[in-house]
Amino acid sequence: MSKRTTQRTFHASEEEVDKKWYVVDAEGLVLGRLAANVARILRGKHKPIFSPHMDNGDFVIIVNAGKVRLTGKREEQKSYFTYSGYPGGDKTRMFKDLIKSNPQYVIEHAVRGMLPHNRLGRRLIKKLKVYADAGHPHEAQQPQELKFEI
Repeated sequence: MSKRTTQRTFHASEEEVDKKWYVVDAEGLVLGRLAANVARILRGKHKPIFSPHMDNGDFVIIVNAGKVRLTGKREEQKSYFTYSGYPGGDKTRMFKDLIKSNPQYVIEHAVRGMLPHNRLGRRLIKKLKVYADAGHPHEAQQPQELKFEI
């Protein structure tokens, strides 16, 4: 009689995960498609050792955040709503104004919405670095250029 062998599920540990740095040029890219691809990289879903309960993703640097675009009439119509919890503490800001004053917020807000809404998501969003212009201070990490086919 032969001994039954079963294959065990592989779970990577923190030490086994190789974290890389990528730089993405957001000029001319559509905001939602960019955010979906960046969230996938931050989460680690592009790796064969993906584990849903772990941080095994990579770091992403986004440059030229102010040159991201939206499709259709969204450039004029999209708004961001915040509420402080106090009476009269609601604010609505339009995309066209926000992209001029704080383009980093637009991309971070889109990516944050595509990550898990728990401790893991709060840890993953810290690996996203967004800059309004073409320069960034992360040359020491030797980031690889990443292009999305969107």
